[in-house]
Amino acid sequence: MLRRLRGKGRDGAYQPPPPISIQPIGRVANRFATPRTRDWTSVRSRIVLRPDLAPALDGLAGHSHLLVIFWMHEVPEHARTRVTHHLHGDEDLPRKGDLATRSQNRPNPIGVSACRIEGFADNVIRVVGLDAIDGTPVLDIKPYLGEYDAFDDAQAPPWVYGQFDG
Repeated sequence: MLRRLRGKGRDGAYQPPPPISIQPIGRVANRFATPRTRDWTSVRSRIVLRPDLAPALDGLAGHSHLLVIFWMHEVPEHARTRVTHHLHGDEDLPRKGDLATRSQNRPNPIGVSACRIEGFADNVIRVVGLDAIDGTPVLDIKPYLGEYDAFDDAQAPPWVYGQFDG
């Protein structure tokens, strides 16, 4: 029983867990209808939650930032089945694994974005820096807490910053 819960069969082989079902709690509203590849830092958006969730924002005052988990609904099905891609879609750049990048093309197009809270009222949160387009389904939000969500020793390989070998 415990092996089954951990995703392993008797022989230790991976066994996929059952599918999950999830419902959006809201949507993103902003002026961008198509994805951008860079610099969302100044983009202003509204997260419009289901009206019944307005009370769930009680206690949000005083938080400066949010983590927003969203479904990248415009990612085509064919982009969800590949496992590598050329960085930024540029065939002159090396291929990297989709799960090693921040690409929107992933098996499950789930996005996570840290953004600054500008304010909120009722069921609407105003944010800056959310890298999601207009109409994007929001799956969840969590307050950003520096002691949990930031790592002073975080590192990335040089290719992330445009430095390539050879």
